[in-house]
Amino acid sequence: MLRARKIDVVAHIRPDSSRRQEWTRKWELQGARVDCTPWEPEAMATTLAELKPDLVFALLGTTQARARREAKDGVPASANSYETVDYGMTKMLIDGLVADKSEARFVYLSSEGAKEGGGAYLDVRGRIERQLAEGPLAWTAIRPSFITGPDREESRLGESVGAAIVGPALGLLGILGATTLRDRYKSTTATALASAMIHYSLDPASQGRVLRGEQLHGFGPGN
Repeated sequence: MLRARKIDVVAHIRPDSSRRQEWTRKWELQGARVDCTPWEPEAMATTLAELKPDLVFALLGTTQARARREAKDGVPASANSYETVDYGMTKMLIDGLVADKSEARFVYLSSEGAKEGGGAYLDVRGRIERQLAEGPLAWTAIRPSFITGPDREESRLGESVGAAIVGPALGLLGILGATTLRDRYKSTTATALASAMIHYSLDPASQGRVLRGEQLHGFGPGN
């Protein structure tokens, strides 16, 4: 979607990814440049200083299922923990931009329910949101609820089941007039979410704001 807007894109993939060649081909065909900087503080800070981005989309996240899969290949569980990936790598981007006194907008994919002390997954997102609010960077945080649909690259059974269970209850809330609560927890597709993130990343009025579910619907590739 960014390339469709003629925005220059540098897409990052970790150098040890098993899908590195596949994603490199896919992204280059779309006109993006591919970067494989290692997830090391000094290396990432150097790359950010060289690129001088206007926008940084922090979409990092792991799953417990991924940790279990890679553990079978001898990868330590700590390498795929929420603390290492969801928090540590995101914080590495923030620190690199701060060190360079960057004026980039940091667009953070958070989660509905993000809260420090709210469980490992939600806690790290709450901590990142607080650090953004207290820090010097320009930022926007996006808090979707369930992300479902056939356009999602990675299937997450728990999220799909959760959306299926919650959906009818949200419909009832809408009938009863609780439309904001309904829309906040309503599921969205990856395509609609990406479109919303791009829209808000380019909107000066979204600087320093947390955008929640009710503000993420109604977007599509052309928005």
